[in-house]
Amino acid sequence: MIELLRGFPDNVVAIRAQGEVTKKDYDEVLIPAVERTLTTHDKVRILYELGPEFDGYDAGAAWEDFKVGMEHFSRWERIAVITDVEWIGVATRLFSVFLPGTIRIYPHAEAAKARLWITQAA
Repeated sequence: MIELLRGFPDNVVAIRAQGEVTKKDYDEVLIPAVERTLTTHDKVRILYELGPEFDGYDAGAAWEDFKVGMEHFSRWERIAVITDVEWIGVATRLFSVFLPGTIRIYPHAEAAKARLWITQAA
């Protein structure tokens, strides 16, 4: 499940993943939020928090994640990933070389730093 987090500037899409993330979560929550943001901003910032209750992605969600990344390839400004899940950090580092924006990974103990960085002026 993906839920939108409130209290962020309108150029930031902030989400928390819990349980299993599905294609439906991307179709109904994440993709519409990104598309709304891109109607009023040239670039978007993403805060993606994966808590200890995160179980993983289904195949459809993994594909949607890739698709949304490629469809808006040049429009990612910053991505902050908050996670203590080691494989998520490794995968994020591997794929970060393919994205034009800046990506940082934060452990949950530094979630406040991630929120500050994602909202700071460039």
